[in-house]
Amino acid sequence: MMRGLSATPNPSFAAQRSAALLSVLVAAFALSCLPTSKAASLPATARCALADGFDFPVGKPNANGYRKARGFSPNGHLGEDWNGDGGGDSDLGDPIYSTARGIVILSENVHVGWGNCVIVRHAYREETGKIAMVDSLYGHLLARKVEVGQVVERGQLVGTMGSNNGMYPAHLHFEMRKNLHIGMNRSSFARDYSNYYSPTQFINARRQLVASFRKYEIPLRTFAAYGKSLSDIEMAAATRSLNIPVFAEEDAKPS
Repeated sequence: MMRGLSATPNPSFAAQRSAALLSVLVAAFALSCLPTSKAASLPATARCALADGFDFPVGKPNANGYRKARGFSPNGHLGEDWNGDGGGDSDLGDPIYSTARGIVILSENVHVGWGNCVIVRHAYREETGKIAMVDSLYGHLLARKVEVGQVVERGQLVGTMGSNNGMYPAHLHFEMRKNLHIGMNRSSFARDYSNYYSPTQFINARRQLVASFRKYEIPLRTFAAYGKSLSDIEMAAATRSLNIPVFAEEDAKPS
């Protein structure tokens, strides 16, 4: 006599199915948390006048009421950490300002150890008359107040001081980069003066610069999305785009 099939589900099979479903849900959640960069949608260039000087990003223009809790160190800490004089998290939510006129090339939650970040690209005139560029980074923000592609002025609000959702005591991590290919991929580049400036030294040497009435074509798409890299062709194109015409006398006059 044949035995009938049991209507009772196999507990082992049910457990395996639940575990598999949980794995799928966890993977889907992890993917949803990955940053989706808007930088890829940037035009190749955008027009912007030159920076007329650089200020500190907190307590503008001279960092009044703030202290540099941690400085720049080649092969170590690649920026500066700024805190309010009140200590602790008393500075949480304090305004963070653009160090100079420029174009926002990144504004997103990068997650991991970064949280909300903003990068602004600045073009300025050196003493030789040559046009140079530098990127300023503002990290661990509580909130971002600017969008990718937006032109910001010296001292304009770009975000508020944060703690990366409580990962750190509230502070601003501030960098000045001479290499415009870094973006959020610091591990791909040498951690020294070949790619970075000491922020305070850079700012103090450029507090007032010759103003420009001309708007220059500033290259924007020069770095890869977080966790990725530019192809050789993309890198070559990005490098070529960094050549900006040398200053002419008529540039300093209104058109």
